[in-house]
Amino acid sequence: MLSAPTDHPLDLFMQSVLTYGSYLVTVVLLAIAIVMGIRQKTPFYVLLIVAAFVGAFAEPLYDVGMSLWFYTPGLWTTFTAFGIPQPVWAHSGYVVLYAGPAMFICDRIVKGLTATGLYQWAAIELACSCAFEMIGINGGLYEYWGPHAFRILNYPLAIGMLETAQVVCLAVAAAELRRRATRHWHLLGLLVMFPCTFYLGNFGAGAPMIIALHLEQPSVFMSTLCSAISIGSACVLIFAASKLLPAEVASRARSTVRAGVARMA
Repeated sequence: MLSAPTDHPLDLFMQSVLTYGSYLVTVVLLAIAIVMGIRQKTPFYVLLIVAAFVGAFAEPLYDVGMSLWFYTPGLWTTFTAFGIPQPVWAHSGYVVLYAGPAMFICDRIVKGLTATGLYQWAAIELACSCAFEMIGINGGLYEYWGPHAFRILNYPLAIGMLETAQVVCLAVAAAELRRRATRHWHLLGLLVMFPCTFYLGNFGAGAPMIIALHLEQPSVFMSTLCSAISIGSACVLIFAASKLLPAEVASRARSTVRAGVARMA
C-alpha cells in the first residue's frame, strides 16, 4: 500500500478495550512509581511516567516517519497534526510501552544490573512491544502502511527493535541523570530526555528504513535492505548502552586495576 488507509473502518470495541485497558495499566504503573519513589525518597519514577505521557504529544512526528495511520471514523482523538488524528490512548500507550519497562530497568541499574540483565530486559520490552502493537494492528485500530519489510502478523519487526533500543537508551540515560543529580528538580530533565532518546533510537537507528519508506519510487529490495540495517543499528545501540552501565564500568575498572597490578608484579 503506497498511501495511508484513510477510509479503513475502525473497530470501536477494540478501541474501548485498548483505551480503558492501557489507562488502567497506566494508573497501576503510576501507583508503583509513587510507592517506589516514597521508599527511595525520590520523584524520579513519577517524573519518568510523566515524561512519557507528555512525550506522546510528539507522536505525529513518529507517525509521519514510520508511515503509521490511525483509523479515523469514530476515533477518540486529542488533536490532529500533519493531517494525522491522535488517539487518546497514545499517551497511556507511551507509559505502558516505554516508561513502565524503563522504570523497572532503572531500578535494576541502581542495584547493579549487568549487560546480560539488560539484554534480558530488552527481550522483555521487545515481546511487550510486539504484543501491544499486534493487538492494535490486528484488532482494527491502526496500521503501518507502505513497503515495510519483515512483517509478523502485519507488524514490522524493525519497529519493535527500534522501540526496544529506544527504551534501553532512555533507561540508561535516565539512570545516569538520577545518579548525577544533586537536587530533585534536576530530574525535570527527564521531560526533555524522553523525546531526545525516543527520536535518537527511532529516527537515528531507524533513518535508513524511514528513507526507504519514503522514496519517490519505493522498492521491496530497498525496504528490506534498509530495514535490516536499521535492525542492526538498533542492536548496536543496545550493545553500546550496556557498556555504559555503572556495573559494567566498575567491572572494567577492576579488570584494569588487576591487569596493572599483574604487570607490576
